[in-house]
Amino acid sequence: MRRVSSSSVLLSLAAGATLVAVSGCEAGNAGAQKPEEVATADSAGTFPEGAHFDYQLGGAYDPPSDVELVVRDRTATPADGAYSVCYLNAFQTQPGDEELWPHDVLLTVDGSLVSDPDWPDEMILDTSTEPKRQAIADVLVPWIEGCAKAGFAAVEFDNLDSFSRSHDALTIDDNLELAADLAAIAHKAGLMVGQKNSAEHTARLKDEAGFDFAVAEECAAYEECPEYTEVYGDAVIDIEYTDTLPRSFAEMCADPDSPRAMILRDRDLVTPDAEGYVLERCPN
Repeated sequence: MRRVSSSSVLLSLAAGATLVAVSGCEAGNAGAQKPEEVATADSAGTFPEGAHFDYQLGGAYDPPSDVELVVRDRTATPADGAYSVCYLNAFQTQPGDEELWPHDVLLTVDGSLVSDPDWPDEMILDTSTEPKRQAIADVLVPWIEGCAKAGFAAVEFDNLDSFSRSHDALTIDDNLELAADLAAIAHKAGLMVGQKNSAEHTARLKDEAGFDFAVAEECAAYEECPEYTEVYGDAVIDIEYTDTLPRSFAEMCADPDSPRAMILRDRDLVTPDAEGYVLERCPN
């Protein structure tokens, strides 16, 4: 999972990214939830704008009773009674997934595999040609369809901005082509599709790839929120992290540029029984 703003990525690239031969990100654990009288997978065509939500990629757990939307990894079960979004790392690998990917879809530069410099165990997928994009989609299709069969209402595709870490081997157009294919597959499966980060490309991603809503990380911290809300309106959820707050969370909540649905979480997204757990949200 990419939990670093596009602004941070540019800084890390300027400092010089390294090429390594390792793999990808994280998964969640299964769990069941409540609340009632909220949107469910049966109403996937209506995104719950401004919903109380929780972001549970570090492990699934029972959310607060008034939570209406929950994001979990594809390996977890949907939250019972809540509008559930399925997380997929679609442009980089996850830990332990190396054997699932054809070797020629793992990006190499000068003979070395390219990883995300901020998450060095995530290898970047090569979206540079139609055959490679098709090979990537072949791996992802069962996962997308699995999200729908499990009862998720929507899916978010992470690392849309992997091209910015590719040492110029990939472009936004390469990733946009794959994003459009994946969005069409998800829509056919009955899922809404969320843009994950990549604020500066929001208009193109919505118009050309067909995304329905946005999942932003640290858009208030990096002053990127209007780039999402001007395109998606209130169909935006934002996660801020405790270790990168440039001002108090209360000030962020009071900022008119912040999305209606915004929470503060610990960087590792741990479960409530773990040390360091944080979940705060803005007052309505």
